[in-house]
Amino acid sequence: MKKSVLFLCSGNSARSQMAEAVLRQLAPEQFDAASAGTQPEGVDPRTLQVLEKAGIDTAGLASKAAAQFSDQHFDYVISLCDKAHQECKHWPGAGVIMAWDFPDPKASKDPLAFARTLQEISERLRLFVLVNSKQVSEQTKPLSAVEFYKALADETRLLSLLLIEQHGELCVCDLITALDESQPKISRHLAQLRKSGILQDRRQGQWVHYSLHPLLEPWMREVLHTTRLNNTPLLQLPTQRVTAAQGCSTGAA
Repeated sequence: MKKSVLFLCSGNSARSQMAEAVLRQLAPEQFDAASAGTQPEGVDPRTLQVLEKAGIDTAGLASKAAAQFSDQHFDYVISLCDKAHQECKHWPGAGVIMAWDFPDPKASKDPLAFARTLQEISERLRLFVLVNSKQVSEQTKPLSAVEFYKALADETRLLSLLLIEQHGELCVCDLITALDESQPKISRHLAQLRKSGILQDRRQGQWVHYSLHPLLEPWMREVLHTTRLNNTPLLQLPTQRVTAAQGCSTGAA
């Protein structure tokens, strides 16, 4: 039987929205997730942008007042800022009340603040799912350093990851054109990266899109980012090909 989780923040515009969206995608068969704010402000567009870039579904996300849920029972009520915790630490009918205090990305001048907050919340939720799951699914098993570097040891997989890190999301046909490889070979390597937990896929009609998994360790993302920035000649031709392939209409894997 699924457990219910309510994420609370003051504005319900960034952190709690991220938590709701990530948990919905991470463990939909184990948890029902909702979010609300003590003083709802509307969803910040940057929240939606960073979620969509990470390949996380944003459908149905909307800013809601905490009072809207006051008569509902939740197995977990998790606040993501100290203000919300102080106002809701005696939530009626709550099974477990938890306080996760993450800095507000809206208050930061760091252009990557929203992306970093999403990474931090995703990591905390992965641990939350692990702790509260009787059976750990393959999706939530942490990727070891050895497995990660083995994935980078193949040229096709490395180039695919660097291109995906650069563009945020690419479909199979983009990578076929960029790397000048056959569809079976590209799909086989992408499947391996997806199985390892480095990539996630999203289907849209006949299109299959790949992006970095939202729960990929921050240091692993940094390795890919640094590798791409310091190997411009390696990616020059594939990047040009990707630009020419962006209008593709098929990407079946």
